[in-house]
Amino acid sequence: MTRLRGGLTRSEGTNRARRSPSAGSMVQETPLEERTDEALLASHIAGEDGNSFEELLGRYVNELIPFLTRLTGSKAAADDVFQETFLQIHQSARTFDPSRRFRPWLYTIAVNKGRDWHRKNARRKAVSLSNTVGTDGDGARMADLLADDGPMPGSRMEISERVGSVKKVVDEMPSHLREILLLSYFQRMSYNQIADTLEIPLGTVKSRLHSAVATFGRAWQQHETALTGEND
Repeated sequence: MTRLRGGLTRSEGTNRARRSPSAGSMVQETPLEERTDEALLASHIAGEDGNSFEELLGRYVNELIPFLTRLTGSKAAADDVFQETFLQIHQSARTFDPSRRFRPWLYTIAVNKGRDWHRKNARRKAVSLSNTVGTDGDGARMADLLADDGPMPGSRMEISERVGSVKKVVDEMPSHLREILLLSYFQRMSYNQIADTLEIPLGTVKSRLHSAVATFGRAWQQHETALTGEND
């Protein structure tokens, strides 16, 4: 059982939701696992179901932890930021705008908590990117560099070195460009979802993503040129 700071726990939520209701609550209702995120949060705010928050938390653990690991470069840090994120969700639940979707709001908080973590840790750790990332600029495609859905050409050592190089290049990018790459390519968010998450205009999303891809492309070309020079 994982206990969140502030007394929240991540355990038994699903199991408790499946138990038979008490005699006083035999009214037929939608199972927790079939409710929308927004409905679960509303139920939590209203205090109608003590398991709603547990269901909501468990629904995102497998999605958010990998994202935060890539954002912070540390699984331990990701676990801490995850807990801080859902503690903030719990504390700020009543401020949620019901006209919005829950997921972008969740990521807004998670990204802000990730930024807080970076500010507290002057020495950034390597960002781990393992999903495909594409570019419309010159040079190698990030999709080719990072694709893990199929075999990459070369020996195991060559593949490991290439992935390590990509991680290093991405980690050295400015944080605002690294964030938008993660949200767009790893989390596969749309422009509108990224705009909601980062709380920036749609036009800024497009220009920042273009800048991020171009920045990666230039840095990667410099890296490749340096390697070529060393091997000559």
